[in-house]
Amino acid sequence: MKKFSTIASILAVSLPLMSAEVFAAGAQATTAQAQAIASKSKCEFLPDAPDKHVVVRGDTLWGISSIFLKNPWCWPVVWGMNQEEIRNPHWIYPGQIVYFDRANGRLRLGNPGGIQTEKWTPRSRNQGLGDNAIPAIPASVIEPFLSQPLIVEKNELASAPRIIGTKEGRVNLGQGEKAYVRGDLDGGTSFQVFRPGVPLLDPETKAIIGYEAVYLGTVKLDKEADEDVSDVHTFLVVNSKEEMAVGDRLMPIPPSPILNYVPHAPKDEVDARVVAVYGGVTVAGQNQIVSINRGKDDGLNIGTVLILYNYGPVIVDKTDNNKRVKLPDEQIGHLFIFRVFDNISYGLIMQVTDVVKVGDAARSPK
Repeated sequence: MKKFSTIASILAVSLPLMSAEVFAAGAQATTAQAQAIASKSKCEFLPDAPDKHVVVRGDTLWGISSIFLKNPWCWPVVWGMNQEEIRNPHWIYPGQIVYFDRANGRLRLGNPGGIQTEKWTPRSRNQGLGDNAIPAIPASVIEPFLSQPLIVEKNELASAPRIIGTKEGRVNLGQGEKAYVRGDLDGGTSFQVFRPGVPLLDPETKAIIGYEAVYLGTVKLDKEADEDVSDVHTFLVVNSKEEMAVGDRLMPIPPSPILNYVPHAPKDEVDARVVAVYGGVTVAGQNQIVSINRGKDDGLNIGTVLILYNYGPVIVDKTDNNKRVKLPDEQIGHLFIFRVFDNISYGLIMQVTDVVKVGDAARSPK
């Protein structure tokens, strides 16, 4: 099973206690009855869905849901979650049991040795994962995208603090070396350093909607500028992924990311296009990262799921006086949005049957 997102918030539901009698009745219900309930929300169960699944280390909630559901991303619906409950992340652990309550068209969580479900107390959003808790989207895939700026809005470039010099005039800086910086630190002491990269063009308008920054490393304030003498701050390079140089920009290090997201359809209709495949290539496959030309301003947030389509090309219909005709878009998979900027978002390709290309479409689930 692929390590896709395990959205531990599932336990935010105040699950009703399920007695042995209720579960027994549910076990006797047919999948067709459960389908009838679930189909109202388009979250249909698979015809061969099992009665239960024991959670093991390495499981993800996306993967577990794919055992029961045709569309794994819509599992919050069949867990009976509402939007308020979705906002509170909770954890699911190996050893717990997911039951298919066919009578009510729901999935329920129980513990080994009994079928009773538990009521869980909300935890604050800034808590890390508990011991042995199943993680969300694989950290090894998206961690850099959570902790590094990557997408830089045009208006951020002009105001960001910048490296203006180095000790002894060195061309490049490495770990432990000093960098001299000018600009408003706004009280910050730890920063990431980046170099503005290639502009990102909207596939539809061809306008520049941002820049994909090249992440260089981190620096820490060594000595703040003495306003009576100079406006230059002294920084030390803490770690260096690539060598830094004069002209590179500083951005505050963001808070530790939360790795537990609940998949959900966007509130409003979204029709986006793939702007770029991270890494400078033109095609992507499963577990790769792409950016799309929609963001916060378009109602996207963390956990939004979109359907990916190969964008149908325009061809010449030689049977109709060479009329130009656009072919239908072909559905190829899912995109899980995990980082959102004003006009751009990053998404993890979850499941695809074909390669994803720049210009392909990403739309709201039907």
